Amino acid sequence: MIRRRSRPAPPRRNRPSRHGRHGRDDRSPVVRPPLPPLETRSERFDLSVGTAAEFLRSAWPELREVRFEVAGMPAASDEDGIPRWQVFAAEKRIVLYRLPIERLNRLHRNDDLHRRMMVESCVFRAAAEYLDRDPWDLGPDRFRFL
Repeated sequence: MIRRRSRPAPPRRNRPSRHGRHGRDDRSPVVRPPLPPLETRSERFDLSVGTAAEFLRSAWPELREVRFEVAGMPAASDEDGIPRWQVFAAEKRIVLYRLPIERLNRLHRNDDLHRRMMVESCVFRAAAEYLDRDPWDLGPDRFRFL
């Protein structure tokens, strides 16, 4: 029978106060709980509408005085269903409805690029309705290289 000598317990080291019982209380910011998104869907939608509207205003002098507005939902549906936008020519105003545009349009590829292109196409179609033109006449070279 082998007899072992008992060793004295090693002296306890004093851990820095930033460590907890298991040595991981105060973690770095990288592993903290997830942060809120830097950009919300409504902010991305507003940005897409704004960039398309600025492009159209710079290309068409008739649209320089037109206000492009974003609303959540239309007040009521019409005979064609839920409208994606509404044109008020007398008031020089175009209202785009975010929720129907984002949720009711079908995308063949659901990624950021195609969502942005869908929003921009709605802006172009609404502006074309305001000008009584074909949407492709407004920016024929806009999507050529995509």
